[in-house]
Amino acid sequence: MPHSTNKELIFGIMAGTTGISLLLLWYHKARKSRTALNLPKFLSLGSKFDAMTFQDETYNGRGTVAIFQGRQLQILEKLNELLTNMEELKEEIRVLKEIVPKLEEYIQGELGGKITVHRISPQHRARKRRLATVQSPTTGNSSEEAESEGGYITANTDTEEQSFPVPKAFNTHIEELHLDVLLQKVDNLRMNESSKMESFELLCDHKEKFRDEIEFIWRFARAYGDMYELSTNAQEKKHYANIGKTLGEKAITRAPMNGHCHLWYAVLCGYVSEFEGLQNKINYGHRFKEHLDKAIQFLPEEPFLYYLKGRYCYTVSKLSWIEKKMAATLFGKIPSSTVEEALQNFLKVEELHPGFSKSNYLFLAKCYIDLEQTDDAVKFCNLAVLLPCVTKEDKDAQKEVKKISTSLKR
Repeated sequence: MPHSTNKELIFGIMAGTTGISLLLLWYHKARKSRTALNLPKFLSLGSKFDAMTFQDETYNGRGTVAIFQGRQLQILEKLNELLTNMEELKEEIRVLKEIVPKLEEYIQGELGGKITVHRISPQHRARKRRLATVQSPTTGNSSEEAESEGGYITANTDTEEQSFPVPKAFNTHIEELHLDVLLQKVDNLRMNESSKMESFELLCDHKEKFRDEIEFIWRFARAYGDMYELSTNAQEKKHYANIGKTLGEKAITRAPMNGHCHLWYAVLCGYVSEFEGLQNKINYGHRFKEHLDKAIQFLPEEPFLYYLKGRYCYTVSKLSWIEKKMAATLFGKIPSSTVEEALQNFLKVEELHPGFSKSNYLFLAKCYIDLEQTDDAVKFCNLAVLLPCVTKEDKDAQKEVKKISTSLKR
């Protein structure tokens, strides 16, 4: 709850309590002077109300009023305590925000400039072993030698297994390709779910040559998003998401008018948020929406963008009251959307690309269920079932569609 709202609530209760208090004071003075209400103690969190006695009220049939007064005082004390705790929490958050940016610099200083990274992916480990069999022993890397991935330097220590990032090139014999040929080949490979890994490897093989080309950078970020989707290990997912987001930042900085850069930066922000706390999740949610809107501005005919926006609108429409209040407290505004807005985005996907995906049909059905339009919900469930299951997302959507279909038939 915002600080200002707490104050208004407390002041309101104080006003009501003060009125009753003044009435009782007048009554005490008229009857006996030995019963008093100490107002400074009353406003203090540590007040034990020792100065208050209600003997006269009890003896004169006023017990009910005294009990009511005492309960009001207890409520006010609890509210004051809550406000104080929130102030302390906000101060701790402020201190943390000041400390965290300095933490990386401190750790680098302690480690002599070396940064520890995640353990190597099982998929990459197998390839490293194959590469080791064709490399000369004299050309092997020591455990202290840094590797580069996506243009960023990492390092290992002797007490750690090989670093998580991949080698400079997956293949020992790289076919030199011109940029346009490479990009075409990468895009074609990516169209097949089983070839996404190969597409990623091809980009890794050419990253040193084309690392400054914007069309290469955003595809490389996209490939890390693909690897995030393909991986089943949480640490691998986090690794791919973080590097992909960093590449996405590089892309939008160098090409702020390129819709693809904003699209994949938004997607990677969504992936990274899965490993963050509530505050960062909300922060990344704002970033996701901001760059998604920019991408739509530059790529108004791209159906995937409207699918993502529909998902965002649907999720926000389902936020609880406390989640919205938390967002307002941390960022000064409450994210808002409706099921109707989500529905319009999913329908836009279908307009631009009929049969775009099983998941789009699933969310169209969900929207119509929420709007109590059962016939339309059944229609899109039936359409979803007709589409083939190609990706993991398709398989997950298929299971959910079957559950919804069963419930609608009851």
